[in-house]
Amino acid sequence: MFTEAYMQRALIVALLLGPLCGLIGVFVTARRMAFFSDTISHAALAGIAVGFWLGFSDPTLPMTLVSLGVAVLMLWLKERTELLTDTIMALLLSGSVAFGIVVMSLLKGFRGELDRYLFGDILSVGPTDVALAGVVTFVVGGWVLWNLNALALITAHEDLAHVSGIPVRALNYAFVLILTVVVALSIRLLGIILVTSLLVIPPAAARNLARNLRQELVGAVAAGAIGGFGGVAASFLFNLPCGPSIVLVCVTLFLTTLAARQQRRTPFLRPRVP
Repeated sequence: MFTEAYMQRALIVALLLGPLCGLIGVFVTARRMAFFSDTISHAALAGIAVGFWLGFSDPTLPMTLVSLGVAVLMLWLKERTELLTDTIMALLLSGSVAFGIVVMSLLKGFRGELDRYLFGDILSVGPTDVALAGVVTFVVGGWVLWNLNALALITAHEDLAHVSGIPVRALNYAFVLILTVVVALSIRLLGIILVTSLLVIPPAAARNLARNLRQELVGAVAAGAIGGFGGVAASFLFNLPCGPSIVLVCVTLFLTTLAARQQRRTPFLRPRVP
């Protein structure tokens, strides 16, 4: 398995983006932004369609730009209108998906490419994708760790963070932008349909055993790494789709930590006192 070049690239990308999604996912789940990331990932379908329409052989750039545009539009509508956040996200999600499907239906010969981005195809990543994943992991991971205290305070109590002098609005916009970039790049890992699971399941698994934020961050990074590596290995050994394999490994890890949490809370071997 480790002698094949495509498997080496797939494992490296999984070990880069899996932990990064786990790290970002701690704040995504704490701030209840799972539906937000789901909207961004589905908006990427419109970017993929626009990229193929404009003649891009690799639509990563237009996909990322369109996702960023949808994220900024989402924040703008939230600030400037009285629409509920769920309404805005549902509107942009359904509109971008419908636009992408209409454009893809007008193009010929891209059905296979559409399936790749819908369901993920990490085994086809090239050296450029590996380098890009490394740069994004280093930059985004460094930014999160550098602003860890501010992000934690904003997540826990935004008004208190504002009073403390933290640039809340700027950090919120920056977090949304890096979340959008991470989601857009992770689509090659899991596909549009499943990418949100890598932001949600590893932090949920870590939260089952963590007693504080530091433990949850470390656990989420470890769970993302285990899910990415285990899913790629399982797909190779058992000839399974790679994206769903990664998700199933993460789900198995979550169920294991949940069982360990319940065992720790209610030990079955404790003697009964009459």
